[in-house]
Amino acid sequence: MKSLLAIGVSIVAFSHWSHAQNDDSSAKSSSPSLTGTKAEVVDAIDGRRKLTQEIVDSLFSFSELGFQEFETQRYLTDMLEENGFTVEKGISGIPSAWWATWGSGKPVIALGSDVDGIPKSSQMPGVPYRKALVEGAPGHGEGHNSGQAVNITAALAVKEIMERDGLGGTIVIWPGIAEELLATKAWFARDGRYDDVDAVLFTHVSDSMAVSWGQASGTGLVSVEYTFEGQAAHGAGDPWKGRSALDAVELMNVGWNYRREHLRPLQRSHYVVVDGGDQPNVVPSSASVWYFIREITADRIRENFDALQRTAEGAAMMTDTSVSRRIIGAAYPRHFNKPIAEAMQQNILSVGMPDWSEDDQAFAEAFQEFMSATDITGLKTDVEELAAPRDEPRSGGSDDIGDVSWSVPTVTLRFPSNIDGRTGHHWSSAIAMATPIAHKGATAGAKVIATTMLDLLQQPALVESAWTYYREEQTANETYTPFIAQDDAPAIEKNTAIMANYKGQLSEYYYDPSKYETYLEQLGVDYPVLKSPESE
Repeated sequence: MKSLLAIGVSIVAFSHWSHAQNDDSSAKSSSPSLTGTKAEVVDAIDGRRKLTQEIVDSLFSFSELGFQEFETQRYLTDMLEENGFTVEKGISGIPSAWWATWGSGKPVIALGSDVDGIPKSSQMPGVPYRKALVEGAPGHGEGHNSGQAVNITAALAVKEIMERDGLGGTIVIWPGIAEELLATKAWFARDGRYDDVDAVLFTHVSDSMAVSWGQASGTGLVSVEYTFEGQAAHGAGDPWKGRSALDAVELMNVGWNYRREHLRPLQRSHYVVVDGGDQPNVVPSSASVWYFIREITADRIRENFDALQRTAEGAAMMTDTSVSRRIIGAAYPRHFNKPIAEAMQQNILSVGMPDWSEDDQAFAEAFQEFMSATDITGLKTDVEELAAPRDEPRSGGSDDIGDVSWSVPTVTLRFPSNIDGRTGHHWSSAIAMATPIAHKGATAGAKVIATTMLDLLQQPALVESAWTYYREEQTANETYTPFIAQDDAPAIEKNTAIMANYKGQLSEYYYDPSKYETYLEQLGVDYPVLKSPESE
């Protein structure tokens, strides 16, 4: 594919960014590699550092779970409409979703990033120890509060240049709703949202700056909820009249746990009991269990899903109950576009990592010590190499961006707004996410997204190369068949009760940028906090 790179990307020399305007800024380039509109767009993003910080901090303060991201929707769509975007809300039957467009003509560049939080991960930012803002409440224990700041800052800076220079093209900004449930992007793809899009630039928080091409590490999945229906009876008086749906759930789980021995090592599968009955003295007439079935390839996901279905049916037979299922989410294994990734990597090399302050590094090291990290290394200072597909597949997490990647040429930029040594899906992953570390990482990420947008806008050959790779290599030997059907509805009721329970308490902590420079200032956090109260 070297010829594709030659067509789509001009080779220039790059040097690391070393100059910072002040302690609160990302590194500003003095590299001769950033010239023309790329240098201008980077300067424009530096000039929007305050906007980036406010978006990062505001979304952090909303702390919304999947399908309930309504404060996030209101805040971001109001901002986009004020900046000339046309916004469509409630796409694909998902009330908290939206689709914002500006411009006209080709290429159509769609910028996406997730916005939902993690249950029970409420956390005071900027302190290197456990301290919940609201005990038991959700929080941004994945860092999804930062990606839309990257995209919107980049889009507004590029839009300014497009208007000035009369560049044709369309910018789309869309959210990954309920990504932690893997529950919307397959629906967007099924409903044709990406049919007219030429390229998707997706962003996800990380502790480094990186992009990859080809089959990604990790898994795809089917998320499915089984509900058993039985017959209630008095648990002591006449239990023989009952048919326990909970017994069916437990037998299903036992059966699947025995099967694990005979599954391939790269699979991952896990479950939670959603409904186990009402009270012990009543034989449960209804019970539900929710499974994630993960594997490396689509065929093996389907194979394991079929085995799970037979296990559920067997449990129903053993207990004289009936069983039904509902698809909650789906994620096709990811495949990222090589020409766009190569172009983005050149911009990553040019932008470089943020210029971390001594306070940033001290805070990162204090956090790593608190987390008992193997190595106390602080924040990373070098970007990653362009990642090619592994010789041996590697198991791990899933992301429903996979369904998008099989619909349109797609890459994911991982940008450095968090700290190495954290635990995933955990309150520790929220600690840095409303600090200068998150702000600087998002600003650096915005520069990479914006400069890659300019490549796509100004180099038609790059778009052509991306589609050539998609058609002739990615999809040459595999046909994308979604794991969801046309009649599978999104599970929009998920997390309703949790957010109803906590939103009133969380709203007391919403960030007010009209009164406070940063969220840390509003919370009274004197950054960097390096010790816990107990250690003092």
